Amino acid sequence: MLILSQEKRKVVEITIERIVPNPSQPRRIFVQTELDNLSNSIKESGLLQPLTVRRLGANQYELIAGERRLRACRIAGFKTVSCIVNDCDEKQSAIYAMLENLQRQDLQLFEEAEGIARLISEWGVTQEEAAIRLGKSQSAIANKLRLLKLSLEDRKKIVEAGLTERHARALLRIPNQAMRSKVLDTIITNGYNVQRTDAYIEQLLTLKEAEAKPKSKGKRTFIVKDIRIFMNTINHAIETMKLSGIHAVTHKCETEDYIECIVRIPKAKSSTAAS
Repeated sequence: MLILSQEKRKVVEITIERIVPNPSQPRRIFVQTELDNLSNSIKESGLLQPLTVRRLGANQYELIAGERRLRACRIAGFKTVSCIVNDCDEKQSAIYAMLENLQRQDLQLFEEAEGIARLISEWGVTQEEAAIRLGKSQSAIANKLRLLKLSLEDRKKIVEAGLTERHARALLRIPNQAMRSKVLDTIITNGYNVQRTDAYIEQLLTLKEAEAKPKSKGKRTFIVKDIRIFMNTINHAIETMKLSGIHAVTHKCETEDYIECIVRIPKAKSSTAAS
């Protein structure tokens, strides 16, 4: 305990091989180019911010904060790194590690949500406590956690396509998993921005709701107040045909009184020959 007490008051040099990763580290993705840049900076200016570790045994330490710095120091060829030894237990170490990373702005959106979820489920931190420690509102924390309702496959697609949290939250409006995955594929294929994604999903849900309503015996009337729903339907149909190899084109002309839309669909040669 005396050694630990002395270590707490100063920065000490610890051999890198004696430091093991923190199992509660929320970050899962490390971009190699960013690590290389950080490594070059550390070579040039030194490690300006020490790592934080806790003692596991006589010759081993567990990393609490500084995973990227530790990796960069390894790349730089350092044998030892500057550390501050923190006297804490496993639970405190996990909470410190997660909070240190969650307070950063460059965590991938699902890494952040997963880290918050682990804080709550594994270590008994309430949503209110997490919100206070992370400087966020409780509603923001709740919205982050809702992202985990997306399937692992959909999360992977969202990350690989570089979509935003707003894209992901828009997808949560679709309750059916199979439909949600198809919509996500369409969004990625067509490169929809957030605004276009919102409009497309609104269109689908409106049509779905209309189909679900019981049909009356008389003439059915379907009223959509926003004309953009119809325009999006036309645009989506054209894009679907293009993806199928049909080179359809559309020309739109808009005046103060009306919108004129001309669609040209070339006749398939095979169909003409067969007839």
